[in-house]
Amino acid sequence: MTIPSADLAGYADVVFDVAVPVAAGDRVLINAEIEHAPLARALTEAAYARGARYVDIWYFDPHAKRSRVRHADAETLHEVPSWLDARNEELARHCGILVNIRGAAAPDLLAGQDPVRAGRDRMPHLSSRQRLQLGNLVRWVMVPCPTAEWAQAIFGEPDEARLWEHLRPILRLDQPDPRAAWQQRLADLLERAETLTAMRLDAVRFEGPGTDLTIGLLPGAHWTAARLESVRGHVFQANFPTEEVFTTPDYRRVEGTVRSTRPLSLDGTVVRDLELTFSAGVVSRVRASTGADVVRTHQATDAGAARLGELALVDGTSPVGRSGVTYLETLLDENATCHLAWGAGLPPGVPEHLRTGDAAALDAAGVNTSGVHVDFMVGGPEVTVTGISQDGGAIELLRDDAWQV
Repeated sequence: MTIPSADLAGYADVVFDVAVPVAAGDRVLINAEIEHAPLARALTEAAYARGARYVDIWYFDPHAKRSRVRHADAETLHEVPSWLDARNEELARHCGILVNIRGAAAPDLLAGQDPVRAGRDRMPHLSSRQRLQLGNLVRWVMVPCPTAEWAQAIFGEPDEARLWEHLRPILRLDQPDPRAAWQQRLADLLERAETLTAMRLDAVRFEGPGTDLTIGLLPGAHWTAARLESVRGHVFQANFPTEEVFTTPDYRRVEGTVRSTRPLSLDGTVVRDLELTFSAGVVSRVRASTGADVVRTHQATDAGAARLGELALVDGTSPVGRSGVTYLETLLDENATCHLAWGAGLPPGVPEHLRTGDAAALDAAGVNTSGVHVDFMVGGPEVTVTGISQDGGAIELLRDDAWQV
């Protein structure tokens, strides 16, 4: 890695001071790819310097995944080693810290492979990790790490330093006090979320080229941002960076067609020109110039995988969007523009009066349940977002990527 070690150390300090503050005695798990090792090591140093009890790094190799997709018995592709789940469950027992380093070294590594087989192998996704994150059973965060291969996929050349120069302002590491800058940004997002919650909208409509989609909201729809609280009361920032306000929609009330405005990197395949049609809340048609079969297989994972679980709004002030780069990494691209997610509903976006219900009660209320959660980007200056009030009136929320409320 060509990134100066001092930059990586400063980055790690902000992660463990702002996103997931480390306290003495904490257990820390870091999930990374092999190319992320320099950042993983900087994070390990910073965690131990703050009194962490133990730091464990798991390195995943996507090239090994490609070999599995090529050669393994198709009936085994869905399997996950039990010891990886046990690792997550042990972290939950201590309400520890989970850091997921993002930025695939090869975003399109599975291009040319059987798309159905590729869709069956979910690694490095783990349902046990999703359970920890959805339930905030641990303090967790996703952070990007530049690699030469990732830069190659974006820029057509392995210019890692160029990618880092894009990431620094996105992460607010170029600010005199990155910690204060993030505290202010999160306060602004939470204020925006409060405004949307107070509007008591019944639905949200997206309109643009190839898109006319109406999404019903839960009664008393609750909007929030990525500042979360663990089951033991720790406050943390789940995405680093984050530029969104989001809610959990009523999965039963989704009608129309939506066209993705950015490519989606999904489990080693880049899905381009994705178009989904919803009927009575379920995806009834999938179209894409590449990766459509991967999406179809993914959405066949369980009953909730072909339904919506998140609706997020992002305006044009996002440094990710303003950079003008499509990063082929959802952590960044979802913070460039508005997005939706098929799969599990997000508990923080559920109205408080519903959060104490069991799975059956949540489903009856319209909160989606699934073993998957995949964000895809649907916003941009050509897409208008309109709120529908309880009496059917229309209130423009976003036009030309600018807030109208």
